[in-house]
Amino acid sequence: MINLTPMWRWMLAAALAGHAVAQTEPDPAAGRKIFESQCALCHGQTGGGGRGPALNRPKLSRAPDDAALRSVISDGIPPDMPAAWQLHPSEVSGVAAYVRSLGALPPETVLGDPARGTHVYEAKGCAGCHMVAGKGEGFGPELTGIGARRNAAFLRQTVLKPSATLPEGFRYVAATPVSGAAVRGIRVNEDSFTIQLKDAGGRFHSFRKSELKDLRRLEKESPMPAYEGQLSATELDDLVAYLASLKEKP
Repeated sequence: MINLTPMWRWMLAAALAGHAVAQTEPDPAAGRKIFESQCALCHGQTGGGGRGPALNRPKLSRAPDDAALRSVISDGIPPDMPAAWQLHPSEVSGVAAYVRSLGALPPETVLGDPARGTHVYEAKGCAGCHMVAGKGEGFGPELTGIGARRNAAFLRQTVLKPSATLPEGFRYVAATPVSGAAVRGIRVNEDSFTIQLKDAGGRFHSFRKSELKDLRRLEKESPMPAYEGQLSATELDDLVAYLASLKEKP
């Protein structure tokens, strides 16, 4: 064993501490490259959102501090966001630093009038499937806070053609019992022997697969009607502006 004098011990400890700081210092530039190659597909090149939530804002509800943000990146958010198990901790720190820098970008410019968009939302009966701040029905996705999770371009595309923006794992299913009427609904749960659906009226149905005459996955179909050609340009702008304004947590 090497016997170090107190001075040498102090110098070695200082050198190791400095090395550790150098290793863990976040590198936003390196983080940006990783973000653009692995995260931008869902969150957008500049964090404006898409299939994943927008990140270009000062406060992130699931990551109130840097430690929480690094944890979200490393562990993911099942089932929508995969864990970044392949990244080294220093790379995770770099991505987190880059994500924080996105909050300094100017906010997205959205056309339309949110107040008028409220009337479009009501006139088209959107509350019959969606909830905002506890009002409406829950067959479709909760829209409270949708403006903080999705950018205006994604919202516009979803209104015009909902089947183009279906989330991973979404299944719209038609189940026909041996006796009884067919039921269309969103798959809630499924195993090898049973399947559970939620229909447009909010009712839940459970079937044993052995008792079904037909079970069809309605690929690329959505229970939400497409509004392409159903809204004027002004109505569409206003509706998107209203949805983009919904930024409170559900």
